[in-house]
Amino acid sequence: MPAEGAAYLDELIGRVDPDRWLTTRFISDQGDRADVLALYAFDHELARARRAATTPLLAEIRLTWWREALEEIGAGQPVRRHPVVEALAGLLVRRPDALPGLVTIIDGYVAALEPVAMDEAAALAWADATQGTAARIAVTILDPASDMDAAASAGRAWGLALLQRAELASRATIAAPLRAALDQARRDARRLSVAALPAALPARVARFDLAGRTPGRLSKQLALVLAATTGRL
Repeated sequence: MPAEGAAYLDELIGRVDPDRWLTTRFISDQGDRADVLALYAFDHELARARRAATTPLLAEIRLTWWREALEEIGAGQPVRRHPVVEALAGLLVRRPDALPGLVTIIDGYVAALEPVAMDEAAALAWADATQGTAARIAVTILDPASDMDAAASAGRAWGLALLQRAELASRATIAAPLRAALDQARRDARRLSVAALPAALPARVARFDLAGRTPGRLSKQLALVLAATTGRL
């Protein structure tokens, strides 16, 4: 990815997704970090499709645009002139096996377009399809030899925390499955290599959500440093 493209994604995620941006600071390889930022930028664009649209139909049209952009990349067609699409094209050159997962993330967003509060089953389905899949893809970027499934529970926890923040599911609905996901993520993290661990680090931030806390940036940084150092989420 050109340096200016990487810088754009770094600034974008630092602004719109500061918690996950902090986790990318633990990725030492600059190319891998840029690819993970591209993944998170893609997720941001899909989430924005729902927030920006006035009806579920318009949101689905926006999501279809992203699906078509991925299909074109997979078919070797010209890449659409959009910084995130261009970054994804570069990612898929290096990790073509990530394409089905990216489509799964879109499917997860499409399945949850209706503006109704989610019950536990719907919340878990959304968290697994979107953030669980994103965490698995991040592992394949950071260390293809590591077990991608070992980050799925951390992704689930992060997704549940996001639903609670966005008030798409109530705290009462989220509490028990979030606690269970975080406990599983802590156990699963032992199977991740040092290089792959940043894919699961968002779960450490989600622990604050479970506790009903909104700590400042420094507290989050310290928690992430400790998690990255010890491997304990």
